Amino acid sequence: QVQLAESGGGLVQAGGSLRLSCVASGIIFRFNDMSWYRQAPGKQRELVAVITTGGNTNYADPVKGRFTISRDNAKNTVYLQMNSLKPEDTAVYYCNARRPGPYASYWGQGTQVTVSS
Repeated sequence: QVQLAESGGGLVQAGGSLRLSCVASGIIFRFNDMSWYRQAPGKQRELVAVITTGGNTNYADPVKGRFTISRDNAKNTVYLQMNSLKPEDTAVYYCNARRPGPYASYWGQGTQVTVSS
């Protein structure tokens, strides 16, 4: 059974930092590209950052220079370090695992991030 368990969300003031973690089980973690998405109320889910199996990273324009995605294959964990948070970063953040090729994509339950002004 595949599980992606996010943690680290919470309430923070603008300008503050949070680090999200996502622990994966039931998949061969190192074979999966790992991503963070977010969904704000009334908006579509959007990609925030991705890290490939090879360690290459890509970020959405609104978070470039503020967020950093990383992975620890020994711990089956992907992280999202979020600095200089803004109220517009408020959303539920979801972890996603996708193995390149004809494989299923998996989602976590999400963790709430709220940034107050």
